Amino acid sequence: MPRAILLTQDGGATLAQVTDLDEVQWPDAAVTVEVEYSTLNYKDALAITGRGPVVRTWPMVPGIDFAGRVKSSTDPRFAIGAPVVLNGWGVGETRWGGLAAMARAPAEYLIDLPPALTTKDAMAIGTAGYTAMLCVQALEKAGIGPDAGDVLVTGANGGVGGFAIALLARRGYRVVASTGRTEEAPHLLEVGAAEVIDRATLSNPGKPLQRERWAGAVDSVGGATLANVCAATRYGGLVAACGLAQSMDLPASVAPFILRGITLAGVDSVMAPLARRQSAWEALAREVDADTLRLLCPRVLSLEDAIDAAGALLDGRIRGRVLVDPSL
Repeated sequence: MPRAILLTQDGGATLAQVTDLDEVQWPDAAVTVEVEYSTLNYKDALAITGRGPVVRTWPMVPGIDFAGRVKSSTDPRFAIGAPVVLNGWGVGETRWGGLAAMARAPAEYLIDLPPALTTKDAMAIGTAGYTAMLCVQALEKAGIGPDAGDVLVTGANGGVGGFAIALLARRGYRVVASTGRTEEAPHLLEVGAAEVIDRATLSNPGKPLQRERWAGAVDSVGGATLANVCAATRYGGLVAACGLAQSMDLPASVAPFILRGITLAGVDSVMAPLARRQSAWEALAREVDADTLRLLCPRVLSLEDAIDAAGALLDGRIRGRVLVDPSL
């Protein structure tokens, strides 16, 4: 029987354990996938530890993404054995997710894995890399090119931050990385950052309009950090916001928007339409090489190890991406 992390509740507390589940226990859907790899994302860690209201239905198999091969399908778009990848769509929240040896999903949730990527590559990139690419594409769509000036990446030691740095540097941008773990500066410079700054310079309330510093930014933090990033973005710049690791609040003013004409672009990876997903994954297949994956995803964990690692990830004690192999 397929193994899975199963989340249950006991008196309001979340319990996480690895267990064998009969295939008939999985909710029905058009496509059944043999999961070869999944990942441990920030949202997964919130679900596993119960520190955030991620899970909407119980019991739940967490895991907001997975890659594997089609085991069975009632949809002609997906043949048996085809490699596929899934990001978002509420899996791990309202529908059983990818931290298991098996997953079921509607056909419209899946995309064909680009031929240049293995399933392991795809999950080394995962939702973090896919989201980072959506942010980079938002900057480029707004006309923020490498010659526009410095681009800031907050949450630089996280998965989205690391991939944003690598992707931007590869395209010729000068990237400034913001992190609370400045001892990781050598790693961030190796990934592609030109400069590393302490997040403390951004994380406290600041003036509504500050010295123009950033041509653009990728922010996965939110809160006062995002407000300060907007306040210091240059005229006509764009900030791609995709996370809330600090806070979901935005204690900002309208000054940067009406006096400097900046754009705050929300980047959603969960419900993004198919064409946008395919474009992002095709670009990732072209641009992410083995060295980048080695730097940004150095560890592979079992399902049991993923449970143990969830708290460490939330506490900021894990660098980069965490790959999960359900066969271990």
